[in-house]
Amino acid sequence: MIRTLLLSALVAGALSCGVPTYPPSVTRVVGGEEATPNSWPWQASLLYTSNGNWHHTCGGTLINNSWVLTAAHCISSSRTYRVVLGRHNLDIAESGSLAVSVSKTVVHPNWNSNQISKGYDIALVKLANRVSLTDKIQLACLPPAGTILSNNYPCYVTGWGRLRTNGPLPDVLQQGRLLVVDYATCSSSGWWGSSVKTSMICAGGDGKISSCNGDSGGPLNCQASDGRWEVHGIVSFGSSLGCNYYHKPSVFTRVSNYIDWINSVIANN
Repeated sequence: MIRTLLLSALVAGALSCGVPTYPPSVTRVVGGEEATPNSWPWQASLLYTSNGNWHHTCGGTLINNSWVLTAAHCISSSRTYRVVLGRHNLDIAESGSLAVSVSKTVVHPNWNSNQISKGYDIALVKLANRVSLTDKIQLACLPPAGTILSNNYPCYVTGWGRLRTNGPLPDVLQQGRLLVVDYATCSSSGWWGSSVKTSMICAGGDGKISSCNGDSGGPLNCQASDGRWEVHGIVSFGSSLGCNYYHKPSVFTRVSNYIDWINSVIANN
């Protein structure tokens, strides 16, 4: 009986998601702030190699022991990638962190890099080796298919992107509190207009905090009513055009629109 209970507990722990061992500090600070180390344990850094060195290019989200979710615009067929997990400071080989080779990248078939505003900015990266979950490396929860967040729902974008337009790149993971902007508002004149589709999420736009260059592909973390964190968005555009502009919120691929595609890719690869 004890053995059965222990196995049940281990299985339950292995299947859990969205509950960090080290909870994030979710303040209402205006502007970005340094994240608490390992408080977003599904946060990944996607690196590419150039001239013998590895360089951070995008963020990502660990959603499975073998798969990382990121943006399609982060992936180039001419580059070799690897993924870093369990890291707070990208310049330090921290204890408990991993650098894992990538065996495959799958970009959504409808993605067109010349027509970013059409959407489909989503890709999956398969790790060469399954990773074991620890207190520093954990899985993100994904939202139920079709979920739409309400206007002003508070979420957190996380990443190693620039601190402001043309600003410095941080060594340590940053987080920023963004409020969701509903589609009716975000697609209106003076905001993003027709560039925004219902398959996207807008968040921010107060002119003070946003995603920025280097955050692309990373998660928009939103806490569900049961306390678990769900990744509702993938940093898509807005950050590449400049950051912190009033009425130009960060735009994310809406993950809940692609749950079937994500599940299909994982099942067939």
